[in-house]
Amino acid sequence: MKTTGNTVFITGGGSGIGRALAEALHRRGNKVIVAGRRRAQLDQVVAANPGIDAIELDVASRDSIDRVAATLIADYPALNVLINNAGIMQVDHADGQLDDALLSATIDTNLVGPMRLTSALIGHLKTRPDAVIAYTTSVLAFVPLAFTAVYSATKAALHSYVLSQRFLLRDSTVRVLEIAPPWVRTDLMNSREAELAMPLEQFIHETMQVLDTDADEILVEVAKPMRDNAGPHEHAFVNGFNAQMGALLGG
Repeated sequence: MKTTGNTVFITGGGSGIGRALAEALHRRGNKVIVAGRRRAQLDQVVAANPGIDAIELDVASRDSIDRVAATLIADYPALNVLINNAGIMQVDHADGQLDDALLSATIDTNLVGPMRLTSALIGHLKTRPDAVIAYTTSVLAFVPLAFTAVYSATKAALHSYVLSQRFLLRDSTVRVLEIAPPWVRTDLMNSREAELAMPLEQFIHETMQVLDTDADEILVEVAKPMRDNAGPHEHAFVNGFNAQMGALLGG
């Protein structure tokens, strides 16, 4: 991915990985717009990083997505990079009755929201040079954590969606990337002090190095053993399967 000279929109940009990635891209000379539900957090990012803009967005709300997408296209016509980073993670109990509010909120935020937002912006992105759609999934997309079964399932579903979208856009000017973090020291699941989690600064440093390459999957070194659980030939198999079925179905 070209990591300079872009206009970048990042959801979940008020804290954690989203904020750190926004700041790293800002330092690279990109125009960055961060989005999130909490205005106070967004204001802190803007105050600490002159030149970054912020928009309130609830990715679980279709109305909010439609409003923000229209604003972005009108106010930032050079927008060429969308990073779907917003997400929530809570302990659940797949061995018993699931909390319905937790179930709905997690699926709407982690899976439906990125699909809707990308759908709202993809027509615009197809008109832009060096366009990129990126999704922050997780190594739990490949090796689920049983105590957060719903979260893990949304990330696995999002990974599947990425594979399909990347195949369908293979002949376009839009690249589809997947950022799959390991356990990182952020506020997610109160992991800021977790000794076994990867320091946020180190994660961003390694992630930016991989973003500078032509990789479709953005994996830091410690994430690779978890990713390999799905098999190193997954991409070729998925692409071959879709090409074969497309030929059979006339697609």
